[in-house]
Amino acid sequence: MSATTTNSYEAAKVATPAKDDGGLWGYLRSYGQRVRSGDMGALPAVLGIVVLTVVFSAARPSFLTPLNFANLLTQAGPIVVLGMGLVFVLLLGEIDLSAGFASGVCAAVLAIMLTTNGYPWYVGVAAAIVTGVVIGLLLGFLVAKVGIPSFVVTLAGFLAFQGTVLWLLKEGTNISVRDEIIISLENEYMPPMVGWALGALTVLGFATTQLIQQRNRRRRGLPAMLWQVVAFRVIGLAVLVGVAVAVLNEERSRNPLFSLKGVPIVVPVIGVLLLVWTFVLRRTAFGRHIYAVGGNREAARRAGIAVDRIRISAFVICSAMAAVSGILAASMARSVDPNTGGSNVLLYGVAAAVIGGTSLFGGKGRVLDAVLGGLVITMIINGMGLVGWSSAYKYVATGVVLLLAASVDAFSRRRSAASS
Repeated sequence: MSATTTNSYEAAKVATPAKDDGGLWGYLRSYGQRVRSGDMGALPAVLGIVVLTVVFSAARPSFLTPLNFANLLTQAGPIVVLGMGLVFVLLLGEIDLSAGFASGVCAAVLAIMLTTNGYPWYVGVAAAIVTGVVIGLLLGFLVAKVGIPSFVVTLAGFLAFQGTVLWLLKEGTNISVRDEIIISLENEYMPPMVGWALGALTVLGFATTQLIQQRNRRRRGLPAMLWQVVAFRVIGLAVLVGVAVAVLNEERSRNPLFSLKGVPIVVPVIGVLLLVWTFVLRRTAFGRHIYAVGGNREAARRAGIAVDRIRISAFVICSAMAAVSGILAASMARSVDPNTGGSNVLLYGVAAAVIGGTSLFGGKGRVLDAVLGGLVITMIINGMGLVGWSSAYKYVATGVVLLLAASVDAFSRRRSAASS
């Protein structure tokens, strides 16, 4: 059997968009059938965001203020980026337990290059990302070539990288990050007009992509999405982006001598990463091979796909994104210490991907899942903090949400198998 016809859930979904038979109601019926058969996509995460918004805004009106909205986006940055990298590993049915402390190692390298050695920000960022790539190559080689299970390899990495962070920071030194460019990633905001321009460019780019995709599919005689659905998507995105930019451009400062407004700089950073990795997964042969290997590794191998190279590449991407997450964490804290990348960082990263809809069994998931799941986790942490609940409740709530997401994943797989 060809790897392109395996049980790779996401690849099949990309290849067969909704037909225009039956009009809009036919599309809605088709969507309902897909949901009943287990194809829930991002629906649980979106419903989670809606429910959390209603609950926390009712319990604490300050939850929906522009100031807290901006805080939510900046707090979600490191979690979302780490989750994006983990999506690639999870798509293969693997796991990376070392991603959290790998981000800590890369953040420590960044801080040492900037503060201790006095290099410019771009040298520090390059060194951190190269460190992440080397870590990914090592982990991927041990998993793909040596044949050690990823759970064991990355668990060993979890311990080893924790020790590496302590060694780099001389058993507990806190290194301040003073570079203005790095600090601005999580602590500065774009001018309001730039935010509006970026929002308009986002909507225009999305609409153009949808129209080009529709035209190409019709030219080839393939089923295309209903124009009403395309219009709904474009208008929905325009409304969402417009409201978000308008809220973020409101004055948030309580000090009349100090202005605080605009879209956080971390938002376009995440947007660019989302765009790049979504394109890689959905529009390149490498992305199709990721889904194929995750769906059925042996079938992919027989189809001529370089399975080992794909597996190593996934770990490299994961660790490189862990490096970016570490850079954002260092920017948020304005320093790096032995706890950077530790504690619950890994758990939140994995939870972001799974809650968003990425399967723990491989073959199903999108980079967007990490964004949605990361927002859910950040809303739980932020909202419970505003309500005044202790960290114990935050951990319990996050664990329950993760368990529910895994349960939905297992249910979806059973329903999908039964319907096929």
